[in-house]
Amino acid sequence: MHDIRAIRDNPERFVAGWLSRGVAEAGGLVADILRLDGELRRAQTTGQDALAKRNAASKLIGAAMGRKDMEEADRLKAEVEALKGDIAAAAEVEATVGKELRGILAAQKNLAADDVPDGEDEAGNVETARWGTPRAGAPAKDHADLGEAMGLLDFEAAAKMSGARFAVLKGGLARLERAVGQFMLDVQTTEHGYLEVNPPYLVRDEAMFGTGQLPKFATDLFSAGALREIYPTGPTDVLAELTGFSTADGDVVGLDGQGYRPITDARWLIPTAEVSLTNLVREMITPEEELPLRLTALTPCFRAEAGSAGRDTRGLIRQHQFHKVELVSITTPDKSDEEHERMTTCAEAVLRKLELPYRRMLLCKGDMGFSAKKTFDLEVWLPSQAAYREISSVSNCGDFQARRMDARFKRKEGKPEFVHTLNGSGLAVGRTLVAIMENYQDEGGRIAVPAALLPYMGGATHVG
Repeated sequence: MHDIRAIRDNPERFVAGWLSRGVAEAGGLVADILRLDGELRRAQTTGQDALAKRNAASKLIGAAMGRKDMEEADRLKAEVEALKGDIAAAAEVEATVGKELRGILAAQKNLAADDVPDGEDEAGNVETARWGTPRAGAPAKDHADLGEAMGLLDFEAAAKMSGARFAVLKGGLARLERAVGQFMLDVQTTEHGYLEVNPPYLVRDEAMFGTGQLPKFATDLFSAGALREIYPTGPTDVLAELTGFSTADGDVVGLDGQGYRPITDARWLIPTAEVSLTNLVREMITPEEELPLRLTALTPCFRAEAGSAGRDTRGLIRQHQFHKVELVSITTPDKSDEEHERMTTCAEAVLRKLELPYRRMLLCKGDMGFSAKKTFDLEVWLPSQAAYREISSVSNCGDFQARRMDARFKRKEGKPEFVHTLNGSGLAVGRTLVAIMENYQDEGGRIAVPAALLPYMGGATHVG
């Protein structure tokens, strides 16, 4: 969320910033924002002036009646009634224009940091570091083919019960995935000092709005309950129509228009634990001495990914349900760049311990996420594709999310300020499993267990 005062004071900065992030009509957008801001402030001034006049006239009515000057009292009463109408009209304009303005502001991307490169898509990203040597020798078997050949990865069974982009993992492969998640969590808590959190997986509209998933990305999310119309003002929502869910007392809600009973308390399934962890400071003022807060969680994640049809539809790379170890930091503005670098190295540490070759990419302005002002992607080497693929995205969001959540901190002296929020994958468990399967497979079709995971595998040195 952007500070309207900042746009008012330096509109050219926002025109240039949004143009660089792919907003073609940035000039018109800023003009609309300033127009609405002007209308809103005029309505507020009109309403305040009318209220002051009404209050003054109300006091004079009593004085006039005390003097038995009923003509003056009646005149003042008529004036008060007219002013009431002016106040109501100004309030109506303020509500309408304010909602429109908040909606426009809520839908706009964060501005990029000064050192983020220009670029429209991933072709503009810049490699800043590389570690490890890609696997040499014969081409590796694709992880999906390898898992199915072992009988430990079943996409057909998953499709029968859940549809496309789900998977069933069995036996040693299921244990290996569990080991990966536990290992990552242990690294981040014991070595890097992150506080482990077990957060909710279902959240309200306000939580999704706070981290930037709503209203813009509603179609990329899963909702548990009724379909809602999400208003861009944030926590406001209404029940638009009902879907095929069962109510708590067992009445089936059908899609044919029969037997409907309202489900008014819907929740969203988290697309990442970033939502739950970052919202822990929502509407709070944290003492400066308690910062930075470093939080981590291993959770399932749920993504509809409506806009990603045709990409990685086979295999474990792009699933509707997957596990991820998330890292979140809450810090002060002067420390957020330093914290961003630290968080990225914490994610890199997992890849190094697993001896998986990777590279670090600085994303360009056109490839960054909605809430980010600067992002590093970590891309792991996949032998079957002879390419690096994203396994972690680590972003500094500045005060963008904090403004949406009203998350602030207070120094010993001075007024409360907005915190800076950062988030990153430490790492995506499924994609890490893919990288292990492809980089550690042998000619016999088995997967060697990386040395770092041996303590988690109950003595097993291979899977398959």
